[in-house]
Amino acid sequence: MANYKIKRDDTVVVISGKNKGRTGKVLQVLPARERVVVEGVNVVKRHVKATGDNAGRVVEKEASLHISNVALWNTEDSRRVRAAWSYVEEDGKRKKVRIDKSTQARID
Repeated sequence: MANYKIKRDDTVVVISGKNKGRTGKVLQVLPARERVVVEGVNVVKRHVKATGDNAGRVVEKEASLHISNVALWNTEDSRRVRAAWSYVEEDGKRKKVRIDKSTQARID
């Protein structure tokens, strides 16, 4: 299983597909399927069958996108971020962190 640079609660931008250019917060990362669910992006309608006292209805929810179709988004600079892994020394221990490739700023 791959170690992705996109995590839950990150802000991402869709870089291809019908939702290209839309941004949102990552609600869920599905590493086994290589997909992410982004808030307000790729919204689909699902019909829910009536059960017991609950009436049937149409529910709108976010469907997953392939992880290669999203990129990290820097809200302060309003630009895409190319992330990389780097190691830093903290309290005498080596720690793996994400950094912005262009500015070398720490993302985490």
